[in-house]
Amino acid sequence: MSETRESRLKRMAMRSWRRGTKEMDLILGPYADARLAALGGEALELYDGLLLENDQDIYPWITGAAPVPDRFRALIAEITAFARSRHHA
Repeated sequence: MSETRESRLKRMAMRSWRRGTKEMDLILGPYADARLAALGGEALELYDGLLLENDQDIYPWITGAAPVPDRFRALIAEITAFARSRHHA
C-alpha cells in the first residue's frame, strides 16, 4: 500500500522537526511547516531525499561551509533564504 499525500506530509514534517541536531530542527522544521503542503511531486521527492541526508552534511551546505551537491543546490538555496528571512524578520 502506498503512502497517502497527507501521511507523507505528516511524516516529512515530523522528520523535519526531529533531525537529531537542534540547529537542523530549527531550520528544517519551520521550512516544512510553511512550505511542504505547497510542494509538487518532484519537489516533494527532492525534499524527501534531503531528509535522508545526515545533518552533519546538510548544515554545512546551508551555512556555506561546504559545497552543495548539484541535485540539492536550488532546494538548499531556498531553505537558506527562508531561514535567513525568518531570522531577520
